[in-house]
Amino acid sequence: MSLENEFTNNASGQPSRANFNKKRTSLNNLVSGLGKLPPQALDLEEAVLGALMLEKNALSEVIDILKPDSFYKEAHQKIFQAIYNLFQKTSPIDILTVVAELRQMGSLEMVGGAYYITQLTDRVVSAANIEYHARIISQKYIQRELIKVSTEIINSSYDETSDIFDLLDHAEKSLFDIAQNNLRRDSRKMDDIMREAISSLELLRDKTDGLTGIPSGLTALDRMTSGWQPSDLVIIAARPAMGKTAFVLSVARNAAVDHDKPVAVFSLEMSSVQLVNRLIAGETEIEQEKLKKGNLADHEWQQLHSRIGRLTEAPLIIDDTPALNVFEFRAKCRRLKAQYDIQMVIVDYLQLMHGKGDGKGGGGNREQEIGSISRALKSVAKELNIPVLALSQLSRAVESRPGNSKRPMLSDLRESGSIEQDADMVLFLYRPEYYGLLEDEEGRSTVGVGEVIIAKHRNGETGIVPLRFVGKYVKFVDLEDDFSGMSNEGGSFNDFGGGMGSAIQPSGNFGNFGGGITMPSRMNDMPDDAPF
Repeated sequence: MSLENEFTNNASGQPSRANFNKKRTSLNNLVSGLGKLPPQALDLEEAVLGALMLEKNALSEVIDILKPDSFYKEAHQKIFQAIYNLFQKTSPIDILTVVAELRQMGSLEMVGGAYYITQLTDRVVSAANIEYHARIISQKYIQRELIKVSTEIINSSYDETSDIFDLLDHAEKSLFDIAQNNLRRDSRKMDDIMREAISSLELLRDKTDGLTGIPSGLTALDRMTSGWQPSDLVIIAARPAMGKTAFVLSVARNAAVDHDKPVAVFSLEMSSVQLVNRLIAGETEIEQEKLKKGNLADHEWQQLHSRIGRLTEAPLIIDDTPALNVFEFRAKCRRLKAQYDIQMVIVDYLQLMHGKGDGKGGGGNREQEIGSISRALKSVAKELNIPVLALSQLSRAVESRPGNSKRPMLSDLRESGSIEQDADMVLFLYRPEYYGLLEDEEGRSTVGVGEVIIAKHRNGETGIVPLRFVGKYVKFVDLEDDFSGMSNEGGSFNDFGGGMGSAIQPSGNFGNFGGGITMPSRMNDMPDDAPF
């Protein structure tokens, strides 16, 4: 029965045009709702395969654009695989060799036989536009992959047993893999790269301070590091109550206030208000104890309000989300980069992060989890092309070390293997005064003196940088001119005194460091067998 007869008006025996149109629309909607054809370009697939068998150099133009899965039709996938196999064997590529390769693969009949291969070459005259055609085929493949991933995400989202954080992480990873595997950067000619390199050098020529990265604001440290470099993961480690937070806050303040560089601080231990109070103490030079109690004289209130203006306007973003996991961290950093164009990220501190979205650490080996966290931090640094500074704890082996030297070694890092491997720089903070060592070997006072020991520097020199720790203002500042930064590459460490000179071992191993801070860490009360 025809569609017209099915909807004939019973009274007159004539079709009802309104009913007919209505039902036809419904039928069309039903048919279209049964499924959609995936994005494809079969005619271009045929043209590309034909061109590859016509000109011997055609494959070189598309070898980094196409792969067998890029083709929609399975027969075309097999044909391209045969062409690729011939390319790998440096064999000539034409109709005869492709047919022979398909026969050897056992796929000749499946693709339509030798006759279909011959037809492909009839559909194209030359390989002149093969790259353009290949990119369209690749775009269609990416669209199919996005549909596939989206469908999987939708199905998993309806599953009540799915872990939401695992689902989010899987979705993000799947989309990232599509981009990484298909949207590759083109190769660049030497003249293009050379122009960019010369342009960078010309910009550096105008800089009298020699900084190529984000400045720390600490002169001797910047002299050795040239600033915090883009894409670097910097680990800053110390025992609890040694000044880690004070150090990174000083660095963050200097970059944001003095150099107008947007900085994001992720504080997993202290609240944002506590951090700001420390920044206020350093900026106004009002003792932190007075700020904590609010016991300020009239002139100190005036001093406070007159000096916090620059700090208030600084591009400094603080996130105090507790038990932050790596998924949340990556997502937050991407948003902050897009919204504020952050130039540096600080994490206080690494061992308080979690590797999984459930906040339970996955229940597995803690060292493996720390490894995944450090890799995630390095990944964010590379992806956003910014330095990531992460604080880390040291084991109690430092405290039990015999003798007066309490300087740390790289092996003193908790879960040190992965951290040491992923880090581009490892800095130790050491303050002899904390251990009751009030004089160095030459009788110099070590009161208020802190050392930044650069124990690992993938792209530069290692050595020791002395700083002044101002405990009542909770900040690190430059020492006097006679306490300049020192290096184990050509410079003498005895310029500062015997105590600091002993930090560098002949083998290149470093001893331990510390740094005084006024607010103790919660890690102080944790046993050695604590999960972190």
